[in-house]
Amino acid sequence: MNIVRTKKLFIFDLDGTVADAYTAIWKSLNFTRGKFRLKPVSYNEAKRKVGRGDRLFMEMFFPKNKMEDALDIYKKHHKKSLVRHSKQKKNARKVLSILAKRSKLLAIASNRPYYFTKVILKTLDMKKYFDIVACADQVGSIKPDPWILYYVLRKLNVKIQDSVFIGDMGIDMETAKRAAMDAIFITGGSSSLNSVKKYKNKKVIKSLEEILKLSS
Repeated sequence: MNIVRTKKLFIFDLDGTVADAYTAIWKSLNFTRGKFRLKPVSYNEAKRKVGRGDRLFMEMFFPKNKMEDALDIYKKHHKKSLVRHSKQKKNARKVLSILAKRSKLLAIASNRPYYFTKVILKTLDMKKYFDIVACADQVGSIKPDPWILYYVLRKLNVKIQDSVFIGDMGIDMETAKRAAMDAIFITGGSSSLNSVKKYKNKKVIKSLEEILKLSS
């Protein structure tokens, strides 16, 4: 893997990487299931299944004939839930601020809808750090399709070799692989370290602050 110190652009996944909105997701999911008199889902089960956008997430918990109604209920509840329960990952704002001061370009590449991504970034006072926020519904593709990374590169006029993608899921590592981009896997999110062992072109970290050491 190229030395992270040489990277000009740091592209971050959102959930589980710079933000922790798992509780908000879990509460909105169970609120919606309750409306259909379905049993609640455990926090860990909900956490394991996030990462592919709201529709694909909800399809794992609701029958097809209930999907549109379920999505509508979920989305209405979720805005308030995100404001109430979203948290920054430990020292995320500090890390982003220092990277920006080092003249690094910063971006978000998320499968979350743009609207909810904005809610999270505003709630956590993080939007100011990012040069671009790219979401699946904006670019018309869902990770692991690498187009979302190409979109960011094109908008910021940065080469692949000068960029790195940071995420907490196997889907993030797969996206980086398909884009031929170096990756950083941060533990403690939705995917276990064991589940991403097959991805060789990555650096593993346990906290966001380790990025500062790698890039200094």
